[in-house]
Amino acid sequence: MFVIERSRCETRPIEFRRERLTGLSCTISPTRLSRGLNHPPVPTPAPAPGSCPFCPDQVERETPAFPDGSRIRRGESVTFPNLYPYAPCHTVTVITRAHAPGRFEPRQLADALLGAAESVAGAPGFASINWNYLHSAGASLDHPHLQGVVMDRPSFVHARHLAGTARFLSRNGRPYREALVEYEASSDRFLFGDEVPFLASAVPIGEREVRALLPAGSLEEAVPYFEDLAAGLCRVLALYRDLGSHAFNVACFFGRPGRDRGFSAFCSVISRINPNPDSISDSAFMERLHLHPVVMTLPEELGRFCRMG
Repeated sequence: MFVIERSRCETRPIEFRRERLTGLSCTISPTRLSRGLNHPPVPTPAPAPGSCPFCPDQVERETPAFPDGSRIRRGESVTFPNLYPYAPCHTVTVITRAHAPGRFEPRQLADALLGAAESVAGAPGFASINWNYLHSAGASLDHPHLQGVVMDRPSFVHARHLAGTARFLSRNGRPYREALVEYEASSDRFLFGDEVPFLASAVPIGEREVRALLPAGSLEEAVPYFEDLAAGLCRVLALYRDLGSHAFNVACFFGRPGRDRGFSAFCSVISRINPNPDSISDSAFMERLHLHPVVMTLPEELGRFCRMG
């Protein structure tokens, strides 16, 4: 499933890992944890009245509606078109009424996922549902929100998984998801879950990457599993908080109905450095220019920490 090469730089252990399915690789350097870069989060100040376009008193006035004049509402969530799209179909889903809830409930996330799915359903192309939480993770606003995106062409990671899973099915006669779950079920990387298992990714593309593997391919097929996905995401975010991380990114990738054989939808979550006054980032030349993540946490250690909780 993946390749591990261990080496030493002076007296410090380093691992190079490569995922056979996609060819994606990373370097894991656990000693970098000792740098202590991830300071406690800086409290988010309460927004001035009327300053947040996603708060309940502003959202109707400050956000666009769909062509028929509507917005999608599910529970606390509100979904509408993105004012600054970078894909033919690009929507925003405000998750909660609260500006800075701190913790999320499974029902809140499930409703938001369903709203985002409804907003992009039927759009031709390659669908994903995404989440940047806090400024250090790329969020433009503190108020938590998802982004539904359908692109004409898949992103780099999306394309590698689509091609890799089709190739795996052709060569092995079974879906990659089935083989991966079987392989990881008894490993230290398995976290929890039955129909939607959550794993610490063996070859993480970001710090403490966790992947949820859905038993469905397309967005439409995945919707029945959103409650399980939301409950698992809440557990992962609680795990991050226990480890001192509050900022994170989420991306859920989906196949096209009836067209992407062997592909199973999956959701990837990574923790990010907390917002800090020094503007220190955990993304630098290796991540942005080499497209090769350098992470600090061994997936096996993350799995053991999860089971201790």
